[in-house]
Amino acid sequence: MNELNVIYSLSTAPHAVTKPNAPVALDKFELYTAALSAITRRSAGNKTLMYCDSCGAEYFERIGLCDLWDEVKPTLPDDLEGINPKMFWAAGKLFALKSTSCPVLMLDTDFIAWSLPELKGDVVAAHREDILPHIYPELDRFKIKRDDFDLRLYSHVQPLNTAFLYMNNAEFKRYYVDFAIEFMKTSEDCDDYLTHMVFAEQRLLAILAETRGMEVGTVIEWGQQLNQGRYTHTWGAKQRMREIPSECERFCEKCRVRIRRDFPEWGYIIELIERL
Repeated sequence: MNELNVIYSLSTAPHAVTKPNAPVALDKFELYTAALSAITRRSAGNKTLMYCDSCGAEYFERIGLCDLWDEVKPTLPDDLEGINPKMFWAAGKLFALKSTSCPVLMLDTDFIAWSLPELKGDVVAAHREDILPHIYPELDRFKIKRDDFDLRLYSHVQPLNTAFLYMNNAEFKRYYVDFAIEFMKTSEDCDDYLTHMVFAEQRLLAILAETRGMEVGTVIEWGQQLNQGRYTHTWGAKQRMREIPSECERFCEKCRVRIRRDFPEWGYIIELIERL
């Protein structure tokens, strides 16, 4: 089996349009999860890659955290090739996925996989998601013209959360990524900053896998996202930590304890994060 690449991504294009006068900066708690995620995978023998744009690469260089990954690759398009970064704030993930070969595991920077199960099949995602109308509306809301299948026939297929995404079928990965990028590029600009992105990233993945008969698995039981010893995903807790400093500090202290206990050779990362 080919070496498993574990990839992460940071596109600063959304930041550039939403906070044009503010420097790029991840929250402290996300720097800790990013650090622990990469360190854990490297310690397990995986090759880790951070895909970013030129500004993202400069940011990691400036704060001294490039060492977290085996390689920082400034290959994401700075302008997302014309994709609206407000609508498609996670588009960078699709470009990162496009740049890698299978097998590949893509992790969000707020997701730590402390250990990995045996990864089988074509696609393994974090978990399925309920089709809630305010997040996943009727499919006819999205303008897609396809001759090969009728999108509406797959309205029952539950989306796949891609905070954890393993892919082991190069042809299907290419099909999914190209489809999603084409959709993002051709979508009309609007003020919908949620449903279009999760459709492109998560619902399309599930639907396309269904149409192609891919073998799909998940690693987390839906409803148990915050109670999985094998994984840590800050998920909805991020907003709470932004609003309540004591919650942020409590979480960061847990991360510091984990680094000192399990990865003492990486203890210097704590000082780098704390001085920011």
